[in-house]
Amino acid sequence: VQLVESGGGLVQPGGSLRLSCVASGFTFSSYAMSWYRQAPGKERELVAVISSPGGITNYADSVKGRFTISRDNGKNTVYLQMNSLKAEDTAVYYCSGYAYWGQGTQVTVSS
Repeated sequence: VQLVESGGGLVQPGGSLRLSCVASGFTFSSYAMSWYRQAPGKERELVAVISSPGGITNYADSVKGRFTISRDNGKNTVYLQMNSLKAEDTAVYYCSGYAYWGQGTQVTVSS
């Protein structure tokens, strides 16, 4: 099983990023997928989750209205569109599914 995230980087406050996570080694379409994040000195927190095959989503209160989780089961990929980014969104973002984790991608929001 592999989960490989990409799309992180440095962005100014108010900017946008789209994270991607490509999954392999399991039947992607059969499992809910999630994005978590961990900021320095803080515990890992759930950001967003999308059901299998993709009709239901849930978000942390801190990102509601700004972030959108989606999935493309044909590409075994889950996305996290992040808009109106704030400094407090700075963290390592992890993809999770089938009880596995990706390696994480750094998102830094700074001017």
